[in-house]
Amino acid sequence: MSKKHINITKYSGERELFSKDHLKASLRRSGADETTIENVATLVASELYEGITTKEIYNRAFALLKKKKSHFASKYKLKKAIFELGPTGFPFEQYVSEILKHSGYTCEVSKFIDGKCVTHEIDVVAKKNNKTTLIECKFKSEQGGSCDVKIPLYIQSRYQDVNFKWNTDEGDLQPALIVTNARFTKDAEAYAKCEGLNLMSWDFPAGQALKDLIDQMDLYPITVSTLLTQREKQFLLSRNMVLCKQLLGDKFYLDHLGVSEVRKTKILNEIKALCHVK
Repeated sequence: MSKKHINITKYSGERELFSKDHLKASLRRSGADETTIENVATLVASELYEGITTKEIYNRAFALLKKKKSHFASKYKLKKAIFELGPTGFPFEQYVSEILKHSGYTCEVSKFIDGKCVTHEIDVVAKKNNKTTLIECKFKSEQGGSCDVKIPLYIQSRYQDVNFKWNTDEGDLQPALIVTNARFTKDAEAYAKCEGLNLMSWDFPAGQALKDLIDQMDLYPITVSTLLTQREKQFLLSRNMVLCKQLLGDKFYLDHLGVSEVRKTKILNEIKALCHVK
């Protein structure tokens, strides 16, 4: 079969024709130059076989980028790195909070707020310019998942319960926001639009999606590093360190982990290149 007509298997199990242009578009997220992108895409395309999974294609492209420069590979694995914030959703809540803080908000994580009928635990409460936003974080630990219409239906009912008793001394209550590292179904998007709910997913809304904000502010999760081990990443997450940038200010954690000076320099240089810090 011609390499131009190879079917690949997506995470959902669906099949579609392989597109070298789509692969190159995804590789551009790594920040690599066009020559590197073309070389990697050409090599990956030459190794394809009928039914190859998108995961296998990703792993091969990742390995080739890592050989070139580790921070290219780090940026390329961004989506996977967010899944690695699990298995619980708490690090993702902290991560969303940090993104908002860098956008000028003050944030509280896991705050209890009384509603008309019951007390609600809100994932993130964000305040800015005397306006308060209640944020629900929906973390998915595996690719291919989505948030259906039941999620915004549930969040809207909680918001209405809180809004009934809201004290304006806490700031004007804004429409609720739901943030997920996955995607929303079309019904979920339609319901949210109808009710005035705000949604943010990996690629929605255009230009202000999760992936856009991360790239715009260089707010990469610590799990994106290709040089830290899984044990080291979990240690840092347990110390509420969710951003690569935080490690630049708290390098002593690497000493706690027993990281050698040579390896520490490599790790910090990878993060500096990723976050554009000199």
